[in-house]
Amino acid sequence: MNLSLKIWRQKSPSDKGGFETYKVDANEHMSFLEMLDVLNEDLIGQQKDPVSFEHDCREGICGTCNLVINGSPHGPQKGTTTCQLHMRHFNDGDTITIEPFRAKAFPVIKDLVVDRSSFDRIIQAGGYISVNTGSAPDGNAIPIEKEEASKAFDAAACIGCGACVAACPNASAMLFVSAKVSHLGLLPQGEVEASSRALNMVKQMDQEGFGNCSNVTACEAECPKEISVENIARLNREFLGAAVGSDKAV
Repeated sequence: MNLSLKIWRQKSPSDKGGFETYKVDANEHMSFLEMLDVLNEDLIGQQKDPVSFEHDCREGICGTCNLVINGSPHGPQKGTTTCQLHMRHFNDGDTITIEPFRAKAFPVIKDLVVDRSSFDRIIQAGGYISVNTGSAPDGNAIPIEKEEASKAFDAAACIGCGACVAACPNASAMLFVSAKVSHLGLLPQGEVEASSRALNMVKQMDQEGFGNCSNVTACEAECPKEISVENIARLNREFLGAAVGSDKAV
């Protein structure tokens, strides 16, 4: 496959970036990141600066491979991360535009790499539970209704990649925050901090410069783990309940 790649290049956060076009010969069985590896090998062979992009597990688990491909976070394939996207979803002769996630709270470090430490600070603000130290308790010691456990498990599937932010016209992080609030708050172990968790994480989200949610639902459509916007409704209930001083949102 002969492809043209329009890639965002930016040397540092303070430099002005722009698109540069490259040609690459790829195999349809390659993953998208393997195709970028081939491009970088060619650039290094030409003694040129390779394209910086993030990756780690390359198995759709870590959420590191945050790229906007032809205008879609993680590319055109629904329910997949960039590393799970394969070149068979493109055609010979295609022009592919590749750029970093765009958000005030995700400043560009270099090329396609952005700083997502804002997500870490949101987690630090309330994404935890208080437990006594010691050995792990028996898995069945606390009975949990199947429906609630399933909802918590679905919310916990969030990998914190930031695609929801990149997809939102307001660069809102509500889907990410709501997933973290839901997967802890739905379980008995997380109910102790439920009210303070919602207040503190939303406060930190606002401080980081993320936009407001306007119910566009593009976040759910682009999420590689298909996290439901029902979690946003749950977060709103938790937040409003905590804001008016109730022990538990209704």
